[in-house]
Amino acid sequence: MSSRIVIRVGFRWFKLYERAANICHSLTQSTTTRMNRVRQAFEPSIRRAFHLYWRFYWRWARGMTLGVRGLVIDKDQRIFLVTHTYVPGWQLPGGGVEPGETMAEALARELVEEGNIEILEPPVLHGLFFNGRVSQRDHVALFIVRSFRQQRVPVPNREIAAHGFYSFDALPENTTPGTRARIAEVMLGAPLSERW
Repeated sequence: MSSRIVIRVGFRWFKLYERAANICHSLTQSTTTRMNRVRQAFEPSIRRAFHLYWRFYWRWARGMTLGVRGLVIDKDQRIFLVTHTYVPGWQLPGGGVEPGETMAEALARELVEEGNIEILEPPVLHGLFFNGRVSQRDHVALFIVRSFRQQRVPVPNREIAAHGFYSFDALPENTTPGTRARIAEVMLGAPLSERW
């Protein structure tokens, strides 16, 4: 007799729990559904607002960017290339010009950082290029470096994954299009472009 009472009481508590769980589940579903509807209604406007904010922020608060690259050519007419850890493809060494730094100073700093290359004579400016692949504000100055010293071979680090001197007719397969175009301009006399 007592086991029947326990089973009935247990069954009633289970039913009560089941009913409460169903109510909570339906409330949760309806709340989630309502929140999804609200999110779906306002999401395009919020995305547009963020897009406009960043578009105008970058246009007005951030000026044009300027970078330098070095076409370093050794005595065997090979070109020094690097591949970065954060972007694919082989490229000419270089980077951004810091505030208060000249282009020549930036080039010298970047060549030491990326290739342990010390410039011995002033480099020759090949051209100034619009680099629309990076942003609508980026420009790159390319310098030709023929007189340099590399005291020791650089060791790959957090920024530079690999490096090396390559013949212009045997560049690595994944050399970037901009790098290939600049090398062709200098080494083969291809027409000069305004775009990187």
